[in-house]
Amino acid sequence: MSLILFACLLDLTFGDPVYRLHPVRLIGDLSALIERQFFARGWNGRWGGIAHGLLVISAVFAVWLGIRAGVALIHPQLALLWDLYLAYSLLCLRDLLEQGRRVLRNLDDLPTARNQLTQLVGRDTAPLQRDGIVRATIESLAENLTDAVLTPLWALCLFGLPGLLAVKVISTLDSMIGYQNQRYQQFGWAAARSDDFIHWLPARISVLVIALAAALLRLHPLLALRTAWRDHALLPSPNSGWSEAACAGALRVRLLGPVWRNGQVVNERFIGNSAWPADLDATDLQRALTLILVCYPLALALGLSWQ
Repeated sequence: MSLILFACLLDLTFGDPVYRLHPVRLIGDLSALIERQFFARGWNGRWGGIAHGLLVISAVFAVWLGIRAGVALIHPQLALLWDLYLAYSLLCLRDLLEQGRRVLRNLDDLPTARNQLTQLVGRDTAPLQRDGIVRATIESLAENLTDAVLTPLWALCLFGLPGLLAVKVISTLDSMIGYQNQRYQQFGWAAARSDDFIHWLPARISVLVIALAAALLRLHPLLALRTAWRDHALLPSPNSGWSEAACAGALRVRLLGPVWRNGQVVNERFIGNSAWPADLDATDLQRALTLILVCYPLALALGLSWQ
């Protein structure tokens, strides 16, 4: 429990450390290296992707345990500090909130706000006006609440550092090769399906956490529950729609709307009741940031209760 609390405190205080040898960057480098070797040998099918994932996870665990054993020979407490360093490095709530705050601070400068938004979303940002920028930012905050915050936190609470490492490796692999394109349709299948699996339950539990946070903030907890149940399937992902729809209901706003990718409109549907506002502004983004922040201690308390 002490490891979890200290790691969360460090994350909230200092945020995600940014440097070349960050563990997630090293995992990405390792994945790319093994991928090149596999493709050079023609191992680019579904079984190659499965072997690639298993090899990356095995290597990450071997490095963690090897360094841990080495520093423990110097002093046992160094092994605990090594675990704390990794746990802190792999939790990223403050970084997520800070990315949202950067958009908020620049809403009066739309080109800068659009540029900041590219750090959060993969869609085209050039066509977005102020309301679209706010909607897209809230959607990304809500989606990443599950992917980047709740799943890693609960994995750490339930399975310790091995669980957190496994979750971050799978998420990193999905972000690198889990695409439905010619190169990765088969090779990235295992990464994409594994990512869907690890987030399946946290995505659904996130609805309850968001509703409770909404109740504490005197927002709309019942609308969070109803909207999540009704609108979660509007997104193609099996998981991201739950937290996005719950946040839309909690804030009583419409999200999604027109989405451009590669210059083409790929969505025009809204999440939320047609009577709710979609012309969102800085006040709505600030409420969303507060909602995400309040979800964190609730999720932490829930995770610690499982121990």
